Amino acid sequence: MLTRTRTRIVEKPWGITNIPSAFGAFAGRRIGEIWFEDPDGCAAPLMVKFLFTSERLSIQVHPDDAVARKAGFPCGKDECWLVLDARPGAELGIGIRENSDTDRLRRAALDGSIAEMIDWRPARTGDFLYNPAGTIHAIGAGLTVVEIQQNVDCTYRLYDYGRGRELHLAAGLAAAKAGRHDDTRDSRIGADNNRELVGGPYFHLLHLSGPEARALLPEGKGRFSFVPLSAGCTAAGEAVELGECVILDDAGAIALAPRARALLCWPA
Repeated sequence: MLTRTRTRIVEKPWGITNIPSAFGAFAGRRIGEIWFEDPDGCAAPLMVKFLFTSERLSIQVHPDDAVARKAGFPCGKDECWLVLDARPGAELGIGIRENSDTDRLRRAALDGSIAEMIDWRPARTGDFLYNPAGTIHAIGAGLTVVEIQQNVDCTYRLYDYGRGRELHLAAGLAAAKAGRHDDTRDSRIGADNNRELVGGPYFHLLHLSGPEARALLPEGKGRFSFVPLSAGCTAAGEAVELGECVILDDAGAIALAPRARALLCWPA
């Protein structure tokens, strides 16, 4: 069975006005995010988004399960990013360059110097980063990114470059792990790679490429989110295009043409 998700267009101050045509026509609106909303709503375990950036996003942090539940949320938020396009000089910020403490981070968030504490890394097309809950992070300008995350709307802003939006210093600093980011899942993905990117603990994620992807597909029934990254993707006999996401109960229903590529994710 194939279920098409609802597309939600989100305008952001750091978005872009020239969204690729595969995602639609938006008449010059500043689009920052495109969400694919599962018909199960808040009960769905995962959320898929595309992000388009012309400026740095806020410096922020997500809570882990324990912190999130104390705040009334059902779970924390781990997420990951695959860079689909990166302009020259684009960066991703993940973790901080040197271990710190809550008092220093609070002062740095208030005076803006936290931006210099972030571990800004050059971003290239094909970069993959896993962002565990508690990691202080930010996405830089000039990027198109697909994001897979636990489906909970809980983000704490620590610094927002004077944009005037609400900050969440107390909650964010309580959730933050004030140290470097080092995750063995971080890697670089070729367009022709068939491989597992994430194997838990909260979700699984595969990068699929061409007809050979069939060997990697999980067996049995489940709740799979299928996200094309190019033309040439079908599921349950229907074409699924870049700019769409569908929910499947059988991953074996997926077929990719030569040089087609997609992501497949499901809850752990």
